Parts: sequence; structure tokens; C-alpha cells
Amino acid sequence: MSATVTAPPPSPASAPPPAVRPAPARRPGGRLRRLLGHGVVQAFLAVVGLVWITPVAGLLLSSLRSANDNAASGWWTALTGPGQLSFDNYSALLGNAGITRAFWNTVLISVPTTVLVVVLAALAGYAFAWLEFPGRDWIFLAVVALLVVPVQVGLLPVAKLFGQLGLFGTIPGVVLFHVAYGLPFAVFLLRNYFADIPREMLEAARMDGGGEWRIFTRLVLPVGRPAIASLAIFQFLWVWNDMLVALLFADSSSQPLTVQLQSQVRQFGSNIDVLAPGAFLSLIVPVVVFFAFQRHFVQGVMAGSVK
Repeated sequence: MSATVTAPPPSPASAPPPAVRPAPARRPGGRLRRLLGHGVVQAFLAVVGLVWITPVAGLLLSSLRSANDNAASGWWTALTGPGQLSFDNYSALLGNAGITRAFWNTVLISVPTTVLVVVLAALAGYAFAWLEFPGRDWIFLAVVALLVVPVQVGLLPVAKLFGQLGLFGTIPGVVLFHVAYGLPFAVFLLRNYFADIPREMLEAARMDGGGEWRIFTRLVLPVGRPAIASLAIFQFLWVWNDMLVALLFADSSSQPLTVQLQSQVRQFGSNIDVLAPGAFLSLIVPVVVFFAFQRHFVQGVMAGSVK
């Protein structure tokens, strides 16, 4: 009889290693989301939001009340007496030629300034991050050094220069001043953001035959959209709420809404039926802009928190 030979069991050393599961990818801002989801934190944020929105609600209700009602009682009485509220103040505001002209002047100053700063800073940020040219680091260092120059230092010299060029007292003059002082921070911000883009992505695009302009428009700009949106929001808010530069560089025909409202205070004192709706109109536009770009702004904040 032939004996049956049984193969010995495989030794532990020859057994295949157990499969290793890859670690789950960490989502950007996961710890921040968990912290914000805590009940105590949410209650604290609700209290902060209530404190922040109370003056805004008071301004809105004051703008909807007549001058006599505002002089007789506080704005909170409108919560129990809604019959006090009307849009007569806003109708009178729209009929005020000085206020409406100042509103459109503010738009003509804020929008071109924001567009120019974002476009020029994006181009310069890409150049400083990924293009090789002589003196690149020294030029970028000079741009960063301009961040420490206060705006008050350049008011009188630039005003004299604009007077010689015929730009003093005009909207283009105010726009150029804001662009000049907004570019250093914008270039610094976008350059640092663009520099964090993986080099392999750009090299792969160049190997596929993409030129620098195509890489910038098709790759860098979409990746940097959160940072660009955040910069656009901040720049718009800075220019929209500015009064110092406009007070010096704008004349009566080009002054924005902030200067016009300040002149109303100086001329009429407690002209609340004009000041309240004008101030709320000046406030609501930046709020609408912020909420319109809120998703991109949050993405930029989250991306910056994990880099």
C-alpha cells in the first residue's frame, strides 16, 4: 500500500501579511466642525449673534419710523406698535439727489477697485510663486515691506501728485489710491496661497503642452478661488466703508455715501429720518455681498486653517 503524504501546514512566516487598511482621510476643518457642533459653543455663538444683530435691528426699525416717533420714544417700542413703521423715509431718501448720487459714487469706487486689486494681485501672486525672473525674491520683499506703510503717510504726497495729474477730486483718483494701497496685502495673500499648490500639478500641465497663461486661467485660478473670493470680500468691505481717503480725495460730485452721511450730521444734527435709512442702505449692501460669497469665504478660511 502506498502511504498518503499530507502536506505540512504553512508556517506562520510564509503566510501572507494581513491587509492594511488605509487610514481614513482627514477632512479639512473636521476638528473645527466638531467644536462648532457642541451645544455650549452653539449657545455662545447664538448670544454673540444676538448682541451683534441688536444694533442692526434698531437701525432698521429707526429707519422705518418717523422723526417724531424717534424723538418721542425708543426704537424698541415699534415691536409692540408696528403701526409706526412705514417706508416714507426711504421714499424721501430716494428723492434726495445728494444721497442717491453718493450711493452710485460708492458703487463706482468700490466695484472697480475690488476688480482691479483682485486681477492684478492674482497675476502678481502667480508670478512671484511660480515664475522665475531676476530679482523675484527682492521685489516680493519690497512688496511685503509696503505693508508696514500706514495709509496716512501717503495722503498728502499722493494728493499733491493727483493735483498735478488732474485726478484730485475725481472717482478715478480715489480708485487708484485704493488700488495702490490694497495691492501689497493682496499680492502677499495670493502669492502664499498659490505657492501651496503642488508642483506636480503644474509640471503635469506643462508636460501636456499648457502655456503659462493657460495654466494660470485653467488651473491656478480654480484652485485659488476660495482665497480670491475672501480677498474680494475684504477689499470690497474696506473700500465701501472707507471715509478717510474719500474725505480727502473726493469732491462734492464724487464723494461716496460715507462722506455724504457725515455731511448730513454736520449740517442737520439729528436728521434721523435721513441718517437712519442712509446708514442702513450703506450697511445692507456689504451684508448682501458677504452672504453671496459666503460659501467661497468659508472654504478659504477652512483651507487656510489646515495648511
